[in-house]
Amino acid sequence: MQQNDWYESWFDSSYYKILYQNRDEPEAQAFIEKLISNMQPTANSRMLDIACGEGRHAIQLAEHGYDVTAIDLSQKNIETAKASESENLHFFVHDMRFPFYINYFDFAFNFFTSFGYFIHDRDHLLAAKSFAGSLKKNGLLVIDYLNLDYVLQNMQAHHTVQRGSYTFDIEKKLERNHIVKDIKFTDANNKPRHYTESVAAFRLNDFIEIFSKASLSLMNTYGDYKLNDYQATNSPRMIMIFKKP
Repeated sequence: MQQNDWYESWFDSSYYKILYQNRDEPEAQAFIEKLISNMQPTANSRMLDIACGEGRHAIQLAEHGYDVTAIDLSQKNIETAKASESENLHFFVHDMRFPFYINYFDFAFNFFTSFGYFIHDRDHLLAAKSFAGSLKKNGLLVIDYLNLDYVLQNMQAHHTVQRGSYTFDIEKKLERNHIVKDIKFTDANNKPRHYTESVAAFRLNDFIEIFSKASLSLMNTYGDYKLNDYQATNSPRMIMIFKKP
């Protein structure tokens, strides 16, 4: 499995959902509530959820009455998400690197380390410019990313995860300036399976540099889903708010 196409096969796989079935939904909901309280969107705000997966964050945003559009590269994810569509919630298959609804949204969100997928920096810049292009003047972009130094300090080189009859054997390492996770297991037909996750080992200054090239300025940085202050070595997350001039 090559790094440059890992996201296409892994996110469409049913095994991805099995491995991550225990994600903390109450935590995700509390994060949305905290963001809304912090950012105070007006009632008619238009919002974009970039790399939305099956739409859990987008659905929560729409439940507050905002006009929400959500995009994801995975056809299967969007097919699942479309079951939740409503008058103010719409889902589309779309590659984050390419323009979408130019100068249209008041807010854009990129949750759960859904950036940094690519090998080449030009692709990250394309994505950043696409994010910026979607926003209106004075629009805000929220990026929720892993905090690299925290990850490196706490990284387990090898561990296993049990999900029903599946045992996922997981190795994690820093390789070619990416955090790489190798995931191996045996499927129900006793066939060995191997998938890879790979995200860029970006620190805060890397994001500032990339998004400044897209004409976005960093306004605030938080260190967890409760929006506590960001600390480079101790915060589990790096939640950045950028503004379009």
